Amino acid sequence: MEQQIQLNDHNKQEYPPMHTCEHIVNRTMMNLFGCGRSVSAHIERKKSKLDYALETAPTEKDVKRLEEDVNAVIAQGLDVTTEFITQEEAQGRFDLKRLPEDASETVRIVKVGNYDECLCLGTHVKNTSEVGTFKVISHDWNEEAKRWRMRFKLQ
Repeated sequence: MEQQIQLNDHNKQEYPPMHTCEHIVNRTMMNLFGCGRSVSAHIERKKSKLDYALETAPTEKDVKRLEEDVNAVIAQGLDVTTEFITQEEAQGRFDLKRLPEDASETVRIVKVGNYDECLCLGTHVKNTSEVGTFKVISHDWNEEAKRWRMRFKLQ
């Protein structure tokens, strides 16, 4: 008998190209700065923002490199796929701290080719070729909080 997968309800409907881009930006930030995934995110159709905990503010050169690297990943035309595993299988492979207390035993992994994978219930494109061009439109640094906020759009 086939087992039915039970997941928590997702409380929002993202714009798939922007949400997939968020995953690519997160992995690229991790690669460039050795930081974790964004500490907060607001993903919308026209423009979005991500906050990162960093030790120092990225330079304009860093921001340009981020744009170039993200767009290079998008241009690869990577397939975006999903996988379902148990929370037990996810331990050690993913940060489970962000899961809600009442999270289902089964979790969903979203993979962007071999570039990124993370726990996610959101909607995504089928291939990065559907994302468009990533552009940072503004950014600022909060020295006290050691937080970098980046706003971006897709063209």
